[in-house]
Amino acid sequence: MDDSMIPFPDRDTVAEKLAALSETDKSYLALLMENAAQDDNLLDGLRRHLDLPAGSRFLNSLKLENLGMWLGAHAPDRLQIRLMETARSGQHPAYQAFRTGLSRSGGLEKTYPRSSARMIRTGS
Repeated sequence: MDDSMIPFPDRDTVAEKLAALSETDKSYLALLMENAAQDDNLLDGLRRHLDLPAGSRFLNSLKLENLGMWLGAHAPDRLQIRLMETARSGQHPAYQAFRTGLSRSGGLEKTYPRSSARMIRTGS
């Protein structure tokens, strides 16, 4: 079987894995994040996962915050900005909880340290 025959996970499958976040699901998601071709599928699934609580009556913000922390800590550098863009794309508390966890993970700061950003701005 060549690479063109491998099925891509759909957004609902990714959303289910993000919702459960068991050890098996974490392994699946980590494998998904290793392949840059899967980035759009991962982010579509994340948006789907964040939109589902937006329509429900109960919001488990701690679970969404923990998801943000886990993704921020384990996502490769190339995904850090896109994860933060996704977290900032919605005003619903589900997005805010995810954004809080993502910020607490420090993933974006590891990828783009403040000192190098300061050097770029000042030209040093």
